[in-house]
Amino acid sequence: MTPVYLFALASQHAQWASVRQAVVTGNIANANTPAYTVRDVQSFSSVMDETALRMASTSPGHFDSAKSAQAATWDVHDTGRKVALDMELIKADQVKRAYGLDTTVMKSFHRMLMTSVRTGA
Repeated sequence: MTPVYLFALASQHAQWASVRQAVVTGNIANANTPAYTVRDVQSFSSVMDETALRMASTSPGHFDSAKSAQAATWDVHDTGRKVALDMELIKADQVKRAYGLDTTVMKSFHRMLMTSVRTGA
């Protein structure tokens, strides 16, 4: 059986969401701290673009691709802006939707995998 990287991708996305959630909650907690500026995390898509994640080549007729992706890291950076609670709450909602997406993908893929195992396909 060939390796399936969908679980790894969903796991990396969940790790990114976890880091972003910690940063957003830190911003909200420090909203009244003098001279505190907003911190944020690099977007998931830009990190994945940098990792050169490519489809695996399983046949000589397939396009050439990289064997593995680099480990993804998420840099927290200071934006220099003051905390705006409405913007931080929007980011918190984006994190919630990211977790929901990961959960849905994992459930669907697990259901599909279990169906193929049960039917012997």
